Amino acid sequence: MSRFANLRRISSLDPVADHEEIMRISAGFEFPWDYQKSLEMALFRTYCVPTISGLLARTGEFERRPQKRYDDTAVLMAELVEHGYDSPRGREALRVVNRQHGRYDISNDDMLYVLATFIYDPIEWLSRYGWRPLTRHEQLAAFHFYRAVGARMGIRDVPAGFDEFLAFKQAYEQEHFVFAESNRRIGQYTLDLFCSWYPSLARPVVSRAVVAMLDPLMVRAFGFTAPPAWVGALGRLALRVRALVVRRMPMRKVLKLTNARNRTYPGYPRGYRPSDLGAISSTAP
Repeated sequence: MSRFANLRRISSLDPVADHEEIMRISAGFEFPWDYQKSLEMALFRTYCVPTISGLLARTGEFERRPQKRYDDTAVLMAELVEHGYDSPRGREALRVVNRQHGRYDISNDDMLYVLATFIYDPIEWLSRYGWRPLTRHEQLAAFHFYRAVGARMGIRDVPAGFDEFLAFKQAYEQEHFVFAESNRRIGQYTLDLFCSWYPSLARPVVSRAVVAMLDPLMVRAFGFTAPPAWVGALGRLALRVRALVVRRMPMRKVLKLTNARNRTYPGYPRGYRPSDLGAISSTAP
């Protein structure tokens, strides 16, 4: 099948009425690896906000079980995309998320900001490192998808327009990305988690490479030391080379969402329900 058959399918759909199907095709067939990586970085980004990192530091989730927290978040979001937020599994996943969020006093603006990262960070990542950028159809579908998810989470005042929500996200970062010790603490736990996925000898290189991929505002908010510029340039080049290779690969035929590899729930979704997941962070949508 043509490498661009999915793109033609997406172009025939309506980004408002068909946003769930467009999201499923984009995240599960076209860009599963890129969505995974961009959402990892999106969550990392939210820890630059002291009220978010401070809550995580107080709960101790990152100190005790960072891998489980990461897997819970990733799998619950995958359930929503794969099955739809109003499907039986989607509603069950949302109940888990809402139950965990309900345990804490979280500001609506913090919830709104985290929701925004799930829309706009993948768009930016794919514009830089994807084998193709997301089309306007895909961008609008992501906006409508997560806006609907936000409504079901009880998040108030979600902007009605794509550009309006992006402007909120950018303004929030300019105001709230400031250094705090909790930022550094949670940021380091996250960095250590990313490094743990690689052999011991590679971990110092991975750590420097990840920090090099952060924008200056994030580096300052975490209190990290930025590596030499060439480290980031090399990492970005590697991602662009990968994109050229992926562009020439056959179209994916098997959906890759909830069946993506995770370390906490081997074989998921076989033998699991969304309600089996828990201890999701109170700051992740």
